[in-house]
Amino acid sequence: MEKLWEEVRHLREGQEKLWEEMPDMRITLNRVAVTLDRLTISVEEEALSFIRHRLKTDLGVEMQLNRLFIDSREVDVYGVADDLCVVGEATVRLGSNLVYELLDKIALIRMRRPDLLRSRLVKAIYTDYATPDALDYARNKGVWVLEWRSHTSQD
Repeated sequence: MEKLWEEVRHLREGQEKLWEEMPDMRITLNRVAVTLDRLTISVEEEALSFIRHRLKTDLGVEMQLNRLFIDSREVDVYGVADDLCVVGEATVRLGSNLVYELLDKIALIRMRRPDLLRSRLVKAIYTDYATPDALDYARNKGVWVLEWRSHTSQD
């Protein structure tokens, strides 16, 4: 019985140490969250600027781009000019799943807010790195992939 009580005391001491460390862990976690938010925002801002530039140089179209929310789902890149609409995403690493996610968001816009689309649609993803599978999938689905490193598009 004495061994059980001793074990309970050790457990209580361990629990008290955890409670003492909890504020420091929360501070660290908050710092990580703020850093992640800043990185995410900068990738999105970079995407808006880069896609806007490529639209102007490649298509001769000047367009204001912003984020868009449809049923609480965020679309990183959205813009309209005359009969042209751009819907896109921004990511550090592009895998096939994000291409699918972009297409799913476009389908959601078609279903919930078709007034936001136009007769010509540019599907775009801005990324630092794209896997070969994702590039193939995007190409097959007509998604314009803009890689930061190469500053070229994959048609």
